[in-house]
Amino acid sequence: MKILVANIGSTSLKWRLFDFSNNAERLLHKGGFERVTDYPKAIEDCLADLKKANAIASESELSAVGFKTVIAKDVTGCVRLDDRVLQAMHDYNGLAPAHNPPYITGIKLFAQRMPKVPLIGLFETAFHQFAPEASQRYAVPDSWLKIGVRRWGFHGASHKFIAERSAELLKRLDVAESARQLYVHHGASKISGAPLRVISCHLGGSSSVTGILNGASIGTSMGMSPQSGLPHNNRVGDLDSEALPYAVKTLGISVEEAQKQLTKQSGLLGISGVSNDVRDIADAAAKGNASAKLALDVFVASTRHWIGSYFLQLNGADAIAFTAGTGENSASIRAAICANLENLGIKIDAEKNNVTRATETVISAADSAVKIFVIPTNEELVVAREAKRFLEANKN
Repeated sequence: MKILVANIGSTSLKWRLFDFSNNAERLLHKGGFERVTDYPKAIEDCLADLKKANAIASESELSAVGFKTVIAKDVTGCVRLDDRVLQAMHDYNGLAPAHNPPYITGIKLFAQRMPKVPLIGLFETAFHQFAPEASQRYAVPDSWLKIGVRRWGFHGASHKFIAERSAELLKRLDVAESARQLYVHHGASKISGAPLRVISCHLGGSSSVTGILNGASIGTSMGMSPQSGLPHNNRVGDLDSEALPYAVKTLGISVEEAQKQLTKQSGLLGISGVSNDVRDIADAAAKGNASAKLALDVFVASTRHWIGSYFLQLNGADAIAFTAGTGENSASIRAAICANLENLGIKIDAEKNNVTRATETVISAADSAVKIFVIPTNEELVVAREAKRFLEANKN
């Protein structure tokens, strides 16, 4: 069984091809294009690259194309991407304006190019759907809840990978298997041993922190839209609900202009005034730019805030995992997040932390009660695995 996972951006197409033959899973091929202006051609070029690499002879060898879809109205989990689901995604375009529209366009183009190949989406909200109701509910009237105003949560594929892999690293294979079967069992399985408590920190262009108990999410920092939670590269993160109408009235701008500023000119870019890239901001901070330093301080403080929240809710933690671009690559950010937490049993090894760059390793000190991991995420593998399970469950 060969499953192609397509990662669609507004001007990019990246892919990974997995083979699940003979009870194994192998990455056969990966690639991508940036600055895409002709998506049908990009899809053709993707297939041509796969054929040139002898990964497939034709698209008929593909059992499915999987997509890391973000959010849809009244739809979550792993589903066939039919017209009903695409319409549900369209209905929530306003919640994910940078993600849903290009995905809808790309999925339709894949459907046109290979109409006999199943297209399957694993929604980013799926991993958080089994969290306690209290973690999902905003304090709004029922009429708001009925139209979808609630904490959905995102980065689900990444946090699910961390749930599985951290359990394996901690030699809790029972929890790892529970995490793998989460969607099959509609929640975490009962675990006979001690509970496993992990705090997953997906820190990158967009960021979120999730509390994980026995392989399942108990809550996450992102809420109704990917604009919430921690400050992101150019998106605001959490904001008081009165700030928007106040800014509109006081600055004399439209709601649309305010939304533009909050989703494209805020976050780390808005504070630093330098860049939306943590690397550029760190360079500026090192040269004495006070605004750049403040942007990093705000990001670190927000991350610590959410780690503290889930540390309390989980009654401690067995592990903290850092993943995604910043989490995997920035030793200084990891060190700042973990600083002065020895009384909580969180102690980083500076030497191990400083030599780590996007490799899986332990960076906690030998006497740290809480294991601190760097785990490169593999969202595409999670999508491929769930697409495989979907096909097997719906083969008839």
